Amino acid sequence: MELDLRTTLAAFVAIVAIGTGALLAMPIGMTTDTVLMMVTPSMAIFGLIMLAIGVAHGQYRATHQ
Repeated sequence: MELDLRTTLAAFVAIVAIGTGALLAMPIGMTTDTVLMMVTPSMAIFGLIMLAIGVAHGQYRATHQ
């Protein structure tokens, strides 16, 4: 599977949206304000950090074989 910028961005947005939607749909859980103001930005920041680490690792593996 080849991941270009568009595919990676779509997958990233989909994962964050699914996580946010699941948290908002839970009958007992955090309030909507908490999810949208604290959890969703945290998911996005964590995802961007993990994406950067993954890209760096992929570049390392591609050049050191």
